[in-house]
Amino acid sequence: MALSNNVIGAINFVAMLLSIPIIGAGIWLATEQDNSCVKILQWPVIILGILILIVALAGFIGGFWRIPWLLVFYLVAMLLLIVLLVVLVVFVYMVTIRGSGHIEPSRAYLEYRLDDFSGWLRRRVQRSYKWDRIRSCLSSTSMCAELNQSYRMAQDFFNAHLTPLQSGCCKPPTQCGYTFVNPTYWISPINNAADMDCLQWSNDQTQLCYSCDSCKAGLLANLRKEWRRADIVMIVTLVALISVYLIGCCAFRNAKTEDLFRKYQQGYT
Repeated sequence: MALSNNVIGAINFVAMLLSIPIIGAGIWLATEQDNSCVKILQWPVIILGILILIVALAGFIGGFWRIPWLLVFYLVAMLLLIVLLVVLVVFVYMVTIRGSGHIEPSRAYLEYRLDDFSGWLRRRVQRSYKWDRIRSCLSSTSMCAELNQSYRMAQDFFNAHLTPLQSGCCKPPTQCGYTFVNPTYWISPINNAADMDCLQWSNDQTQLCYSCDSCKAGLLANLRKEWRRADIVMIVTLVALISVYLIGCCAFRNAKTEDLFRKYQQGYT
């Protein structure tokens, strides 16, 4: 019985360690420029990681100090958390399955279109009251100003590998036909009615293309890339957590069997 309980305690110590990558993924998302403006995924991930840590700690205490009700709580609560983690992993995969960039002639960077992304992600940025807050947050960053420091010549800029956010928010869409002066200052063509985003562009450094659909698409492309990275971390952790949980269930069952056998022996002595 003591051996099985020690095994359960050790298994739950491993489960505690497995909560660290999940919490770390959430903290990483929270520190990213775009995620800090949108605030969608990071807190569910962090909270789920903390709950896994707390439940695993309860199992660790219950195993080493032989507290049966804590072990039962661990088995039930951890199963629910694993199910929640599975749901979160599948959800992130489904909402990020769409949304690749488009190649433009003579450009190293990609262009992004809002319609390419999942409906759930689009709804996070299409409503004006939501986008006004996000736009204000994005415009307060230095991501566009940094381009002016890095690229002086047009060809250097066209050969640059911009982030989706920079491509969508810091310059007009390529199809608009604007003439390059510097990365955030462009001369308007005579006819710029090819797209509504062409009319939205402003050389005002506080406006730029932050009201453009291309900026919303660039934000979603950035989110998609970062969320998929976090999803990979959660998938690996999920597989390890399921393995640890199954081993813990076997150890708990063995402990109960040994306890029944011990009581049976005591009844005959």
